[in-house]
Amino acid sequence: MEFFSVMLKLWNEYWKLFLQGLGMTLFMGFLTVLLSTVFGAIMALMRRSKWGIGKFHPLNAVAAVYVEIIRGTPILLQLYFFYFMLPQWVPFLELTEFQCVLIACCVNSTAYVCEIIRSGIQAVDFGQTEAARSLGLNGRQTMIHIVLPQAVKNILPALCNEFVAIVKETSLASTFFVGELMTQFKTIQGITFRVLEPLTIIGIIYFLITFVMSKLIALLERRMNASER
Repeated sequence: MEFFSVMLKLWNEYWKLFLQGLGMTLFMGFLTVLLSTVFGAIMALMRRSKWGIGKFHPLNAVAAVYVEIIRGTPILLQLYFFYFMLPQWVPFLELTEFQCVLIACCVNSTAYVCEIIRSGIQAVDFGQTEAARSLGLNGRQTMIHIVLPQAVKNILPALCNEFVAIVKETSLASTFFVGELMTQFKTIQGITFRVLEPLTIIGIIYFLITFVMSKLIALLERRMNASER
């Protein structure tokens, strides 16, 4: 019982810090998904690019190398890399710690979003493209009016799941004390010298976020499936 009473006391005393951490976590997650969706779409189009000489397609090659490097290295390594690299390479921008961490999260997520969008486009029956081209639509028109609207149904649930994953991955940003939930845990731990109780509260908050988001994703998938009938 003492454990729960201490948890309640911590919540009553430090609920503002917990909520600040929650707000920063959701803010980071939203920005990461928004930016990585834009850049991931660009990278997906590069992955499908046939521009080049012979069998060499430079845009495709660049995007493929980028995706393999990002997916082949841990996100914590990437966070450290961008955190220390960006201030040295672009000192004129005077990037804050939060901005460096956000860029690292976006770079990581873009690689996964790229593959989500690419697989969603490839899931559309190629016969749709052939039919559109036979009606006189060019490649760009076919992609915008025929392929993408159908691909969105495959992409949206996966993008939502990526958002859930990003929200959990923001916990790694606490390494650099940018103000999200795990940073607030470290702050409260330093004040109270308690570990399990604030950590349990943080775990409950993370669980509630992901649980609600998972239910919303399931509802979205059911509505999309119903619209296809």
